[in-house]
Amino acid sequence: MLWGSLNAPEQRQSTETSVQTFVQKNRSAQIPLDSNTQYLYLSFDDGPLLGTSACISICENENVKATFFQIGLHQSRSNWGKKLYNRILSRPDLFLIGNHTFTHTYGKYVQFYKQPDKALADFIHGADVLETTNHIVRLPGNNGWRTDSIRFSSKLVRPLLNKLDSAGFDVVGWDLEWNYTKKGPPIQSASEMAKMVDSMFALKANKTKNHLVVLMHDHMFRYKADSVQLVQFIQLLKSGNQYQFATLDHYPGLKNSRINN
Repeated sequence: MLWGSLNAPEQRQSTETSVQTFVQKNRSAQIPLDSNTQYLYLSFDDGPLLGTSACISICENENVKATFFQIGLHQSRSNWGKKLYNRILSRPDLFLIGNHTFTHTYGKYVQFYKQPDKALADFIHGADVLETTNHIVRLPGNNGWRTDSIRFSSKLVRPLLNKLDSAGFDVVGWDLEWNYTKKGPPIQSASEMAKMVDSMFALKANKTKNHLVVLMHDHMFRYKADSVQLVQFIQLLKSGNQYQFATLDHYPGLKNSRINN
């Protein structure tokens, strides 16, 4: 449990050195955007999992861009997980891999956020394992944001956001979540979700004008009947030719978008 193991002063100093190294590495310019275009960012959390393969294949077949927030532990614990990770990595024209921590808190969310130094170390470890080419992270189980243009969070996660911000990370949450049942399948239908996307753009109910981030979870689409819903959702969004799909390194107001090696 890496996030629960940094109590000694020398370990804390090691974390601070890692942060300094990360900040020095991560410098790049923001990608230019068209202010008249409506950008849609599909994002899938918690992979590699059962369902990740369907998400990859559907986005490839529909030729839409998406961001996969991967968990380092899920990626590194099996060859199967590494193969899914490599499938995403092999399509930089369509996909971006984001850092969703190494442990995903092991389900102990409050404890994780009350130990921000250890939580920061978990993100840094996740970045190392995933070998991310960007600075974009997403909090486990919490819709916190911290970019140059957005500061949005609950009190619980604010100390961690401050540390992630100082370390050069951009923390990106979501505007709209496709919810799922306790057993995993999506709750809303594809048409309901597509209508919510249209409505949120019309009402300007998003964090940034003309930019909407949709959160989904890989496991929602592990079964064929549910993966059909994802296909329908994407096709409905494409049908009006009004949205441009993008990966989250195109989101405006990021401190950094990609790592300069």
